[in-house]
Amino acid sequence: MRDSTRHALERAAELTRNNRLVEAMAAAEPVITAADEYESAEIRQWLIDHANDFTGEA
Repeated sequence: MRDSTRHALERAAELTRNNRLVEAMAAAEPVITAADEYESAEIRQWLIDHANDFTGEA
């Protein structure tokens, strides 16, 4: 996964934890929709592995 994609996902997680869902979607959507099939698979796995980053739960 590109660093810019990972950064966007991390930023979206941070915004979500701060109850800024619209901004989180705006940060993540462009990289998600631009991803090819390989990066999409990496994004999907990253989201599974980091679900707690979005909820703030441990």
